[in-house]
Amino acid sequence: MTEADVPAVSAIRVTGWQAAYDGIVPRSFLDGMTVEADIQQRRRHFDSSKEGTTSTTNLVAVDTHGRVVGWACLGRSGGDGTGAAVGELYALYVQPSLVGTGIGRTLLDAVHAHARVRGFSLMLLWVLTDNTRARRFYERAGYTADGAVQADDYDGVSVPEVRYRCVL
Repeated sequence: MTEADVPAVSAIRVTGWQAAYDGIVPRSFLDGMTVEADIQQRRRHFDSSKEGTTSTTNLVAVDTHGRVVGWACLGRSGGDGTGAAVGELYALYVQPSLVGTGIGRTLLDAVHAHARVRGFSLMLLWVLTDNTRARRFYERAGYTADGAVQADDYDGVSVPEVRYRCVL
């Protein structure tokens, strides 16, 4: 990912949230998301990783015309208590009109390759409990739910998440 990719990544992230989490996350929260606000947030994250103050890796998928059509972000996880070198997939989004075309799987394969280079032997990720499409995607890729759960608050509504893991 380059700095020039930030607007496209933000558009994919916002539209991805609005499409994937409709009926799961409160509509008020989804309607309040803007590409402009996300661009500012992505730029701060991008600058931090460029400066070395974070150890995240941002990857993009581009189409045959060079347009960004997907984005993934990974880094070191807080761990799983085993002492293993653990990575975490923080985000993976594909342009909503292209979901199901293989772009997400290609990005996930690239995430795994980068994770191995970084020495991670295990990858973790969190997925919204009710996001059955994403859960099936990760399960087909070899991830299994490990029993850990948490919840995030969106406009006063607690939305549960489940943790998945995959041995690399």
